[in-house]
Amino acid sequence: MFISTFDIFKIGIGPSSSHTMGPMTAAGLFLKAIKKIHDNEVRHLRASLHGSLAYTGKGHATDRAIVLGLAGHSPQTIEADKIDDIIKTIHEQKFVSSTGFSQLRFDPATDLIFDYGPPLTGHANGMRFFGYAGDGKLLLKQTYYSIGGGFVVLEEDLLSESQSIDCDSVKPTDFPYPFNTATRMIAMGKQANLSIAEMKYANEISLAGESNLETRLDQIWTVMADCIDRGLSQDGSLPGTLLLKRRAKPLYKKLDAEFSSPDRPPHFVNEWLALYAIAVNEENAAGGKIVTAPTNGAAGVIPAVIKYYLRFCTGAVVQDVREFLLVAAAIGGIIKHNGSISGAEVGCQGEIGSASAMAAAGLCSVLGGTNEQIENAAEIALEHHLGMTCDPINGLVQIPCIERNGFGAVKAVTAAALALRGDGGHFVSLDNCIKTMYDTGLDMNSKYKETSQGGLAVNVVEC
Repeated sequence: MFISTFDIFKIGIGPSSSHTMGPMTAAGLFLKAIKKIHDNEVRHLRASLHGSLAYTGKGHATDRAIVLGLAGHSPQTIEADKIDDIIKTIHEQKFVSSTGFSQLRFDPATDLIFDYGPPLTGHANGMRFFGYAGDGKLLLKQTYYSIGGGFVVLEEDLLSESQSIDCDSVKPTDFPYPFNTATRMIAMGKQANLSIAEMKYANEISLAGESNLETRLDQIWTVMADCIDRGLSQDGSLPGTLLLKRRAKPLYKKLDAEFSSPDRPPHFVNEWLALYAIAVNEENAAGGKIVTAPTNGAAGVIPAVIKYYLRFCTGAVVQDVREFLLVAAAIGGIIKHNGSISGAEVGCQGEIGSASAMAAAGLCSVLGGTNEQIENAAEIALEHHLGMTCDPINGLVQIPCIERNGFGAVKAVTAAALALRGDGGHFVSLDNCIKTMYDTGLDMNSKYKETSQGGLAVNVVEC
């Protein structure tokens, strides 16, 4: 098993890694497939969305993502401020065009179908693409699944249990420390006398090289930090039917004014943690530039805890962020490999729970924790998110998602603190907790898994 740090942390756009970034990536992959197989024979495109992608697709901008992907755009390179104009033009002209293609007929009003029937069998986030010749003959049909965190799998690959197509085609033996469970990770670290960060670093540089690795890690934090700063500076309301007012900027002004006050409350730091997370997830809800961590819906937890570390922890330096991200990615990869990071598959325990576990592990590491304490921190954080549902109101990644990131950050810091007070020994292993999370998710009723058919989504009066 090898899931790179840069598969866990992807630069893209909001509001959802599984419902926006994944579908956009899948649409681009379908373009490559028709170019390779049928080259210039295809004249007309269609797409259908299934399961959670259909039920919450409009609130998660899945329809817009499909249009952008078929027009040749990617989550990594699209400029957020140009999206509205691109979408408007395609709706008016009723065709898409991208590099290497002539104009392909695609009318979003009729060629993009929201199928509210039973979900496809492979995953709750299924989508199908169709390519037709000029005479209407079907030339190519492909099914993709967006399995969380921007990862996309072709149906044939999912059935054959292959790696996500976002991951490099590599074997475990290509890496010096090919751990696929927390138990193996601890054992390998003990045998080699290395930290989790050192093992993850060695795995990454065997693929990318040392200088490139550090540059890319720094870039990830730069995008995260910029996202916090943007979120703290924006006014107005978030897009969508809720007309939810942004809270980060006015909250920031209040907390900043009280920063040096001797009368500030003892829970002051918790308010900053929540603030940083809210800032990120308001930007995500607005469709801004974001880093999956490990998903967009949970993208605020890790940046908030890193920002907290740099601002409030004695001796913290920005170079420590590399270690934090490597350790967080190691934990995220284990969770994804043995469980799920998809809210549509296992509920929000797989998103916020995973992010909180990753953040707890990263913080524990940079605060000097042992490998055993780091694993303990991750387990504590994940354990106390078990059973959390995903029930976005009106299908928007806003309520309860934005505040939930703040609480995930607070839990991460608490988990790291508890683990550092112990010796690493504990009753429930991280591996057992991951299995429990996954089993709980499979047992969970589908209306609580990102369909907006249960929970807060149906018990709150529509605005």
